[in-house]
Amino acid sequence: MTPFEAPSPDGFIRDALKNRHNQRILAQLPALGLPDAWLVAGCLFQTVWNVRSGQPPEAHIKDYDLFYFDPTDLSEATEAHVNERAQSCFAGHGITVEAKNQARVHTWYEDFFGFPYPALRSSREGIDRFLVRCTCVGLKAGGSDVELYAPNGVDDLYKGRLSPNPLCHHLPLFEKKAKAYQERWTWLQICA
Repeated sequence: MTPFEAPSPDGFIRDALKNRHNQRILAQLPALGLPDAWLVAGCLFQTVWNVRSGQPPEAHIKDYDLFYFDPTDLSEATEAHVNERAQSCFAGHGITVEAKNQARVHTWYEDFFGFPYPALRSSREGIDRFLVRCTCVGLKAGGSDVELYAPNGVDDLYKGRLSPNPLCHHLPLFEKKAKAYQERWTWLQICA
């Protein structure tokens, strides 16, 4: 593992963009025309953990998640169509891209995960509710700039401190996810 350096928003963005797939997705994301669109979750923080561990930036990353927020259409069919468009946009790159409308998460979350979930008002609120507090990160493409949203900062992310998110305090789900992360990056610490 590389020595710890004090993280900064610019440092996080630089590390996340060492993953060529993250670069490509952010470059093409505006063309999808999705409202309030963000690249989020594992493809970002797992890239940082890979970089800190001396592994290839793309190692262990199963998929690339896009959040968008469209309260005008909460149908599963429309979300599936958007997801198909996103996947076809990145076909041929050997990655799976999944797009989820954060305006409709409350309609299926409890049935799928067994815990209630409030209706959200933005993609950022979806990022706020990731199970592991330090993984609440998203990047948004804005012309030549990339915007970072990290409501809890990035210090714990770089230090590998996994703690439950009080906004989504589902301990059984947190424990399962944190243990899976720790199996891949053994230096991570679970702080339940």
